[in-house]
Amino acid sequence: MNCPCCSGELYLNCCQPYHNREKHAPTAEALMRSRFSAFAVPNGEYLMETTLPKKRKFHNTDDLQEWGEINTWTKLEIVQKPSEDQVEFQAFYTDEDGQPQFHHELSLFRKLGGRWYYVSGKFLD
Repeated sequence: MNCPCCSGELYLNCCQPYHNREKHAPTAEALMRSRFSAFAVPNGEYLMETTLPKKRKFHNTDDLQEWGEINTWTKLEIVQKPSEDQVEFQAFYTDEDGQPQFHHELSLFRKLGGRWYYVSGKFLD
């Protein structure tokens, strides 16, 4: 299967090793892509584990899992990488009512103990 992150690679060679905890995403963009794929697969545990530990209290694994399950994640576009720790992206999906949606965000990531984590995101129009 092609990787949901739209890298053009097979899932087994792209995001699956991150989801299986065989290795960690080497860059903020790789983590962003793997998190999109974790919504598509879905894998709420991975989404929680890749959130900065002090920010996890604002999230819920079951809610992340459900958000992945109720939507069909169709496409990811990286708009730009303003810095090493920021990624602007657009995620396209179909919601539970069958309506096409997109999510445009500038995400902030932080490297901690040699691993990248999602910190926060700013919604963009």
